[in-house]
Amino acid sequence: MDHGNHWLLATGLYLGAGVAGVLLAKRLGLSAILGYLGAGIAIGPYGLNLVGDTEAILHFAEFGVVLMLFLIGLELEPPRLWALRRPIFGWGGLQVLCCAGLLGAAAWALGWTWQAAVVAGLALALSSTAVALQVLQERNLLPTGGGQAAFSILLFQDVAAIPILALIPLLGGVKGDGSPWLEAARALGVIVAIIVVGRLLLRHLLRRIARSDTPELFTAAALGLVVGIACLMQAVGLSMALGAFLGGVLLAESEFRSELETDVEPFKGLLLGLFFMAVGMGIDFKALWAEAALVAGLLAGFLLIKSAVLWALARGVGVPVAERPLFTLLLAQGGEFAFVVFQQAEGAKVLSPTLGAVLTGTVALSMLVTPLLLVVMDRWLAPRQGRSTTAMPELSEPQACPVIIAGFGRYGQVVGRLLYANGLKPTVLDHDAEQIETVRRFGFQVHYGDATRLDLLRTAGAAQAKVLVVAIDDVDQSLRLVEVARAHFPQLTLVARARNVQHYYALRDRGVELIERETLDAALMSGRSVLALMGWQPYAARQLAMRFRRHSVAQLERTWPHHRDEQVLMSMSRQGRQQLEELFAQERQTRQARAERHWGAAAGDSD
Repeated sequence: MDHGNHWLLATGLYLGAGVAGVLLAKRLGLSAILGYLGAGIAIGPYGLNLVGDTEAILHFAEFGVVLMLFLIGLELEPPRLWALRRPIFGWGGLQVLCCAGLLGAAAWALGWTWQAAVVAGLALALSSTAVALQVLQERNLLPTGGGQAAFSILLFQDVAAIPILALIPLLGGVKGDGSPWLEAARALGVIVAIIVVGRLLLRHLLRRIARSDTPELFTAAALGLVVGIACLMQAVGLSMALGAFLGGVLLAESEFRSELETDVEPFKGLLLGLFFMAVGMGIDFKALWAEAALVAGLLAGFLLIKSAVLWALARGVGVPVAERPLFTLLLAQGGEFAFVVFQQAEGAKVLSPTLGAVLTGTVALSMLVTPLLLVVMDRWLAPRQGRSTTAMPELSEPQACPVIIAGFGRYGQVVGRLLYANGLKPTVLDHDAEQIETVRRFGFQVHYGDATRLDLLRTAGAAQAKVLVVAIDDVDQSLRLVEVARAHFPQLTLVARARNVQHYYALRDRGVELIERETLDAALMSGRSVLALMGWQPYAARQLAMRFRRHSVAQLERTWPHHRDEQVLMSMSRQGRQQLEELFAQERQTRQARAERHWGAAAGDSD
């Protein structure tokens, strides 16, 4: 068989096994990750033995993790990333130090050499970025408190992997080829170069490619960008995933963010599936069976130790109680980077081949067990907490309604009910599974999905719709949806909800004109009631409330062009408040004068 045929057969084998594994897992109510792992075990050396070089496949499939970190970087604008610096280095550093210290101490107590104990503790302290972020994205939990805490810890682990790899040759007594200072300077130089090139050249290059109106060229450029950054980082001994994340952050504020996400997403999903299959193929069941007692003890021990540390950390950083089990479970498992650490430790003679195989198999088993524990948690723990953590199926059938409502909470429901009452049936999107289950019981047809995704908006019929109601509760997601809609569906008229004045300004900056502050009218109606209770005539109270509303909206429009200049904004706000008070004072004097004339005329008539 020639090489070309062999390559085609291998590709068909991986794709077929992946599809079959995921379909079977979904049929059994399990996660897609477990389906990929099971498919890898089935075709691997200890299953049907249909594949050979599983290590090479694993290295290739790791690019799925790289693409995932690139997409995560696109979600984080530099100011938001800077705001997360304390959680990343505080919570992340605390997790790695505590877990590595306790696990290393336990390994040393078992009689391992101190070098092996240090390597084992550091490697087992790392978690699977691929599994954790995939689950958080599927359940739309990244914006939550637990999701942000987990992301911060995972990002620090990617950074921590660099010094861990640098430490291994020192533990094995092997000297590096060059000066550590020189290596550090090279690494710093590459990071600076990526930042400079990303700021100055990448956007101009992507703008030129976009003008060519060749979609496949833009897709090739997007993949080439990620591959190039990953190769640069790997060349200086840094994490490919960290480099891809940095590249994503640099492009997070560009006008091409949505296109990049849409083009890279399918490749990320496919390669992540191949990565999980490679993990399943790489489990050495022969070595694990020979050391079954040791493997069982290691697996149970390191999961329990990490779970205890993570649960305490979750309480300390304020992760909501309902999110703590998922937070703990996702980060308690071993990580894909541990495979690299153990491989290099074997090469540096820090770990024996047998111990290296046992540790590698233990980490792989932890990644295999985690999806099973997730199923147990969803079916047993979630109902006891009175909420569902299982993901709903996303909107997949194309819609063709003239109005789309994004977000069906307390604000979106009022808009939707008004439209339904007047014979308009909108397409409604929401990403809160619990909220959807609740409103569906009242007869509303609500589709599950993240409205900020370009592909989902197309499925919802945004290309043909006339109006998009932006009723999303989260400010960042609301602004992102506006950006996507204005860039790709210019025919849409946007009607947006503003949480506060700052949100109003941000929406106006993005060209939205029909904006309503969510609390303004409710507060004015309450104020109108108070005026009536204090003696104002109902019609007069209503007039004053409406006049106040018109003045407030006009004042916002006047101050909007200056909202970035705090001094000018404060001055204009004070002037507007003073003008309103003077206007109302004049009206009170006018009403009082009219009343006096009325009473005077009445007295003259009586005489």
